[in-house]
Amino acid sequence: MARFTTSDGLSLHYEDEGDGTPILCLAGLTRNSADFAFLLPHLAGHRVIRLDYRGRGQSDHAPDFMSYNILTEARDAVELLDHLGLPRVTVIGTSRGGLIAMALAYLTPDRLSGVVLNDIGPEVATEGLERIMDYVGRAPDLPDLDAAASALAHVHATGFPGVPLARWRAQAEAMFAEAPGGGLALRYDPRLRDALIGQAGAGEAPDLWQMFDTLRNLPLAAIRGANSDLLSPETFAAMQARHPGLIAATVPDRGHVPFLDEPEALAAIHALMDQTK
Repeated sequence: MARFTTSDGLSLHYEDEGDGTPILCLAGLTRNSADFAFLLPHLAGHRVIRLDYRGRGQSDHAPDFMSYNILTEARDAVELLDHLGLPRVTVIGTSRGGLIAMALAYLTPDRLSGVVLNDIGPEVATEGLERIMDYVGRAPDLPDLDAAASALAHVHATGFPGVPLARWRAQAEAMFAEAPGGGLALRYDPRLRDALIGQAGAGEAPDLWQMFDTLRNLPLAAIRGANSDLLSPETFAAMQARHPGLIAATVPDRGHVPFLDEPEALAAIHALMDQTK
């Protein structure tokens, strides 16, 4: 099991597989390295590093839940690169991971070769944020992973039409663990909810457009689920206008977030990787 220790003493888990151009995969808010299981087979010829953020997956939970923030998680990512002796990587960032990628571009642009943003941008739609706050930090009241798979299929039936139940079963296993006494447990620290609430009340949010604009000097791809409630068509269009070289892809029959093994997503990722060789 690969681990490293952060500057504030947490032991974080990561996966490091393959050889070639290094790619750092940064997952969604409540997710972990399993977020990229469907993409991984399509990245042959690359060294793929997948990080479990602090408080997620197999990484340590932080004593101070307020350290579950984008800037600290960006620092952890840089410390992982230092641990691995990697001067630069291409980042594939899903949702929260894309926000971390923008922070990295703003703070340490010399560490990035390129960026792929998966269903995230400098403006986050209120509808999507409200949906996230409905579930974050709360284990579902379900008996097992099979029930969780059925629930995911039902909840996402409109945004993700036609996705087979087996895919939702794999997704459920990545998101939840069966608790010893029955029912399901979260694969992340439930105090992440407290961190989000605390940060929302802490004052003015940073200007994400300013962070996004620092990506102008890097190869950039952005992927949007056609049914996304987090990345609006208007924000997606504005991103393309502000970064004329952006590789843009819309994935049909996908909401937040695409799995990244869809043909449209793969075409954008491989086009970006061709620019970073």
